Amino acid sequence: MLILSALAFGVVIGVLLGLIGGGGSILTVPILVYVIGLTAHTATTTALLIVGVTAVAGAVPHLLAQRVDLRLALLFGLAGVAGAFAGAWANHLVPSRLVLLLFGALMVVVAGQMLWRRQSAAHMAAAGHARVQLRATLLAGMAVGLLTGFFGVGGGFLIVPALALALKLPMQRAIGTSLVIIAINSAVALIAHLRYGHADLRVATLFITGGVLGAYAGSRGVGRLPERQLTLAFGAFVAALVVWLIVRNAGIVSL
Repeated sequence: MLILSALAFGVVIGVLLGLIGGGGSILTVPILVYVIGLTAHTATTTALLIVGVTAVAGAVPHLLAQRVDLRLALLFGLAGVAGAFAGAWANHLVPSRLVLLLFGALMVVVAGQMLWRRQSAAHMAAAGHARVQLRATLLAGMAVGLLTGFFGVGGGFLIVPALALALKLPMQRAIGTSLVIIAINSAVALIAHLRYGHADLRVATLFITGGVLGAYAGSRGVGRLPERQLTLAFGAFVAALVVWLIVRNAGIVSL
């Protein structure tokens, strides 16, 4: 049962990463905690390994199709190194329940960004004329690195809008570039987390197996599937999961 569940969830996470450049990683920690049964801290470390390898697999088709801005990805990713180490340090200073409660709050942002993505797209043309600012790239990279280190998420839900809106990349190129950034951030954050704990390699291997297959399929499907409808459906699902996660970890009910 564990094997089938891990493989299936890995495929879902991989498809979302490959198809929309983010989103799937936000599900990884809750799945590892509430379905697989890992502690919050072990789940965070394990999630970074899963998300990082899956992002690499998803990035390969985008690289081959020349949908990745490597220079920007390296700049964005390297800016997040300090944030990733700081986030990993902070993660192991707070109780597991608080980590999960804050994770629920983060998911509110994710759900909102997914559900209101149409409005962001409407302003893309105007943003395309804005001058790319080095400072904005560095600040965004540091912020995403911090989130990656603390929560074990790739941060694609923030990276893709930042690349498409603030840095005027076409959406498909933003998705491919996001996956490279996620891989960099996850690798750095994983190194930082291994100082404090460990990853569950058995669980990670199962998720990665499904994730690699899903990421490849998702990357191949970019531009072929209705991205807007998929994003809305995913946003609605995350919103429902947010309610359950916050209610449980706030101690309102015992589930």
